[in-house]
Amino acid sequence: MIAEKYVKLVLAMGRHDPDYVDAYYGPPEWKEESERDSVPLTMLRARADSLDGEIHAIRVARSDTLGALRQRYLHQHTSALVTRIRILQGEKLTFDEESQALYDAVAPRKDDAEFEPALATLDSLLPGKGPLYERYENFRKAFVIPEDRADTVFRAAIDEARRRTREHIALPDSETFTLEFVKNQPWSGYNWYQGGSKSLIQVNTDLPIHIDRAIDLGAHEGYPGHHLYNALLEKALVHGRGWKEFTVYPLFSPMSLIAEGTATVAPEVVFPGEERVRFERDVLFPLAGLDTALYDRYYRVRQATEGLSGAGIENARRYLDGQITKEQFVEWSMTHELRSRARAEQGLRFAERYRSYLINYGHGKKLVLDWLAANGGDETQPGRRWELFQSLLASPRLASDLREGTGPASP
Repeated sequence: MIAEKYVKLVLAMGRHDPDYVDAYYGPPEWKEESERDSVPLTMLRARADSLDGEIHAIRVARSDTLGALRQRYLHQHTSALVTRIRILQGEKLTFDEESQALYDAVAPRKDDAEFEPALATLDSLLPGKGPLYERYENFRKAFVIPEDRADTVFRAAIDEARRRTREHIALPDSETFTLEFVKNQPWSGYNWYQGGSKSLIQVNTDLPIHIDRAIDLGAHEGYPGHHLYNALLEKALVHGRGWKEFTVYPLFSPMSLIAEGTATVAPEVVFPGEERVRFERDVLFPLAGLDTALYDRYYRVRQATEGLSGAGIENARRYLDGQITKEQFVEWSMTHELRSRARAEQGLRFAERYRSYLINYGHGKKLVLDWLAANGGDETQPGRRWELFQSLLASPRLASDLREGTGPASP
C-alpha cells in the first residue's frame, strides 16, 4: 500500500506541475483517478507527511541491503515531493538548498579562475580576431551535421551504442525506441520512457547539431543511458520484485541525479577512449559528409572544453540566487561556456524552467565516476565498470549512497 500511495501522490502532483511526472507506466486506473480528482497542494503535503511516517515505521532486516535502499529511496522521494510543493506554494530556497532537498546533493562552488586554464588552451587552439566564443562557434561550423543526414547519423550512433551495450548487459527482449526530431524546446535531447522497455527519443533541431552530439545524445538518451536505465528498473524492480513505486518517474526527485549522472557517464562507458575516436572519425564523420582530415584538431578542441565543466552550474546558481541578471547570465555563458548568444539564451530558458536540476548532469557524472572508481570500476577495468554500471542502473540508489561509496546490491 505504501508504494501505491506514493505513486498516487506523484501523479496527483502532476496536476499542479506539468513537468513533474516524467514517465508513468503503472495501472491505468491510478492515472485516471489522478486526472479525475484534483487534490489541493495543502492536502497533498499533509498526505506526503503522513506517508513519510509510514515509511519510517518500516522495519528492514539488517541483512536486506536492497530493502534498506528501497526504504531510503521512498523517504527521500517523499521528502523531495514535499519540497517541490513548498516551492509551488511560493517558498524561496537558495539554489543549494533546493538541490539538496530535491536531489540529495550540492554541487561544489567554482571560482572564475578555475576555468581560465581551459579558456587559455582554447584561445591558443583557436587563434584569430574576435571574442573566443565567436572563434569557437566559427570553428564548430565545419562540424555541423547536415539536416538531411541527421537521422542517418544519429541512428548509426544509437545502433552502435546498443550493439556495444548488448555485449555486456542482457537487454529485455521487447526493448526498442522511436527517434524523432523536434523544435521549440529548452533542451537538446530528451528520452520519454513509455514502459514495456520502449522509449521515445527526441532531438531538438532549433539550433545546428554538431557531430559530437551524435554519440553524446545517442548514449545519454539511449544506450546505456536513460532508455536502458528505465528498462532495467522496470525489469528488475517492477516485474522482478513487484515494486510499484518504480512505475512512475518524478522529474524533480533524487532519482534524477542517478538518471542524469549515469546517462552523462554513458558515452565514456560505451565508447571508452580511442574507441570513440575511431567510431566518430571513421564512421560518423563520413556519414555526415564531414572532412576526416579535420578530426584531430576537432578532437583537441573538444577535449579542451572539458575543463569548462561546472561553468553552467555556477552560472545558474548565481542567476537563480539573484546575484546576476538575465543579460549577465547570457554574457557569462558566452565567455565561460563559449556558447553563441542563441545557445546561451536557450540555456537561460532551461535554467529558469528546471532550476537546480542542472547539477544532475556534471555533478551527477562526477559522483557516478567516483563511485565506479571506489568499487574497482575505473577506466582501466572496463569489465568491472560495466558490471557496476548495470548494478547502479537496476537499483534504488541515491546520491548519498554514491558519496558513501557503498558497493553494488543485487537486484
